[in-house]
Amino acid sequence: MVEKPTLETVAKLAGVSIPTVSQALRGTGRISEETRRKVVSAAQQLHYLTDQKAASMRSGENREVGFVINQLSNPFNAEVISGVVDLLEAEGYLVSVLDTRDDANRQRQQLESFIMHGRGGLLWVPTIGTDDTTYSLLQAHKVPTVTFLRNVSPLFDHVGIRNSEATYQATQHLINLGHQSVAYLGGTQMTLVRRDRITGYQKCLSDNGLSQPLVWDSEDNKLAGLKSMDALLKAHPNVSAVVCNGDMVALGACLALQRMGIVPGREVSIVGFDDIQDAEVATPRLTTMAVSPVKLGRKLGQVLLARIREPDMPVTVSEVSAELLIRETTGAVH
Repeated sequence: MVEKPTLETVAKLAGVSIPTVSQALRGTGRISEETRRKVVSAAQQLHYLTDQKAASMRSGENREVGFVINQLSNPFNAEVISGVVDLLEAEGYLVSVLDTRDDANRQRQQLESFIMHGRGGLLWVPTIGTDDTTYSLLQAHKVPTVTFLRNVSPLFDHVGIRNSEATYQATQHLINLGHQSVAYLGGTQMTLVRRDRITGYQKCLSDNGLSQPLVWDSEDNKLAGLKSMDALLKAHPNVSAVVCNGDMVALGACLALQRMGIVPGREVSIVGFDDIQDAEVATPRLTTMAVSPVKLGRKLGQVLLARIREPDMPVTVSEVSAELLIRETTGAVH
């Protein structure tokens, strides 16, 4: 069996003491450049890796953070994670990602494990039904925490989206194109995000003197969007435009139209939300409310770093505005 590389085996190969190896690898101590090179060469030859748990105990700082998210399979979340990882890894942090699947019990188990392993910070999309004891748990253990999308507690920093403002703008765009029957498609539970988006949609209809809002449920994925759009038009054939809860639902809705022989943006217009990469490359290209998920992830990372570095600073709330990107799936009423 090959022996696991340790400080002791590196010291033996380099012909120096264990404290010298430790100092050389940390870049500390009064060690000659020749000795430092000898130690680094020995460490590389043995594939030695620093024991981060031990290093954290010595320094009191853990450079691993967690991202507890609600739906890892959603491409929007994947792009946000990419932005988070890009920023935090550049700062020397490792990011672990956990998927609650919006299950409060699963979330509690993950957070308790997270705390027991002493992670250095938390990015968190709280599940539906998160109770007060969960917030108290994180506060009691003084975990640097930033909530994402769902602003559920004044205890933590938050990064989110101005959802109501965005769907108001999307709905107004469709009304300006002459659409009088505009539906809202997507989501199945009244999360804070979905509630705010529906509120913006409803307010825009009301401000324009249009008829009763039509909200149609759908899971937030492409297949569900396809099936729900088909059911929506069968039940309400007069609908000529749809504001969607997310791009995946919108892309599924566009596919449903195409299977009916309808070109999205002509007889029926579709607006998505997020601007994931697939929105730009879809055929036709998807009109959407863009929030630049990778940039949003970087913003999350920046806020968490600020909290880690200044634990006593006032709690911050950062909400970004979405930008209407007009592409090919919206057009004037014919």
